[in-house]
Amino acid sequence: MANASKHRAPRTIARSAARLGAVQGLYQMEMSDRGIEDVLAEYNSSRIGEMFDEGDCGKADTGFLTDILRGVLREQVTIDKKLNEFLADGWKLVRLDATMRAILRCGAYELLFRKDVPVAVAINEYVDVTKAFFGRTEAKFVNGVLDRFGRWARDDEMPGS
Repeated sequence: MANASKHRAPRTIARSAARLGAVQGLYQMEMSDRGIEDVLAEYNSSRIGEMFDEGDCGKADTGFLTDILRGVLREQVTIDKKLNEFLADGWKLVRLDATMRAILRCGAYELLFRKDVPVAVAINEYVDVTKAFFGRTEAKFVNGVLDRFGRWARDDEMPGS
């Protein structure tokens, strides 16, 4: 993510960092049973989402990160129900790694509730976040699930519609 930031606009970088931070925040909440206010307070003091293994990801758009976290928590029942429909037979979100669940939930939230973010942008951003944590196979998996989710949520924006 760090190398790609050299040719991107500051707002784009800030939103990418916010997405990474939102995924990290959801993961922290799930793994530690901490609430959103604790995670946001930690974000504000230590800037989760700005650093990753490869280096500095940039300063996150705090409002965007907060909206994703609050939105996923508020809409999680709806999001999870729909995501489960787009997973392979016999697979449910609960069987996935906690980081993968966080990625899919954040991506689904943007696709469903952030109409200001184009479908292709949301999908590509979460595929990139996936690559920061996993390999190529998992990135393809996220792309497939979010593509199906995007076709359901905003079919009119999808290629071939």
